[in-house]
Amino acid sequence: MICGCASRTLGIDTVFAENVAYTESWGPKYESRAAVKHWFREWNTRGNVAAWDIKQFFHKGDQTVVEWYFKARMADSSTDEFDGVPLIVWTPGGKIKSLQEFGCNTDRYDPYQEGNTPQFREETPRWF
Repeated sequence: MICGCASRTLGIDTVFAENVAYTESWGPKYESRAAVKHWFREWNTRGNVAAWDIKQFFHKGDQTVVEWYFKARMADSSTDEFDGVPLIVWTPGGKIKSLQEFGCNTDRYDPYQEGNTPQFREETPRWF
């Protein structure tokens, strides 16, 4: 989802190593740059990036941790959003060797708001 368009793969060859491993927070894993390109093209037929805000990042050696907010509008009119923290490992040549996402639901609540016994929502947990 580098550029938000289905017809281009702007930056994928420049950013990702040929043997990249990209793992989404909810389980799918793409184990090559060709697989990342396919996912990118296919995903953009179903959705558009509405926001992808980088809040901060930390870098040490060959690893970077990024805090971001991501929001997508899907073709079925649904909206997905989450706060994410990917762990990125870089090649010596400066390309992404691996990226593993961790996600956090943006619809938060205090289960102890009504007292000492937790009151959890009756809902299906989000996918991450």
